[in-house]
Amino acid sequence: MATSKLQALWNHPAGPKTIHFWAPTFKWGISIANIADFAKPTDKISYPQQLAVTCTGVIWSRYSMVITPKNWNLFSVNVAMAGTGIYQLSRKIKNDFASEAEPVVAKE
Repeated sequence: MATSKLQALWNHPAGPKTIHFWAPTFKWGISIANIADFAKPTDKISYPQQLAVTCTGVIWSRYSMVITPKNWNLFSVNVAMAGTGIYQLSRKIKNDFASEAEPVVAKE
């Protein structure tokens, strides 16, 4: 049974014998790097970079569901990209705008 599943994966149109498997697999490196950047201070986060990561994730997630055959590896990596990008953008926005909006309390 396991052999037939492995053979089905190997012979799939988006399987390991094609670029449709390897491109999304290596794209996981971007998501992993973005996760590693969660520990970075927010002043080191770039709006353009995170916006690009987020938009890429959203656009390609949609695309991966309308192509034939469906490429679940491409879908999952792009959902991860969109999620990490949104999280990083929310950290940056919260730091840049929420911290400035706090009123200064005068000491008596």
